[in-house]
Amino acid sequence: MEILRLKEILKEKGLTGKELAEKIEVSEMSISNIVKGSTFPKPENLLKIAEVLDVDIKDLFNSTKEPEELETLYIFKDGVYTPIGKIKK
Repeated sequence: MEILRLKEILKEKGLTGKELAEKIEVSEMSISNIVKGSTFPKPENLLKIAEVLDVDIKDLFNSTKEPEELETLYIFKDGVYTPIGKIKK
């Protein structure tokens, strides 16, 4: 499992690894290695990456927890079921 979602976020933001490398002043190879998951960025570079990509730093990471199974709650009114929220199963 990859820890960082950098490849996905770069695609969403329409940036290349080369452009990101230039903006945070590291080599293109450094970004390439981070995207591939073979190295992890220094904390200061992680902050720069989040800033340049305009995301919260936590959004750079994949979740390490299994998603909770949720069940949708509905109300029935006037012959129509309307979702009102979710609860844990």
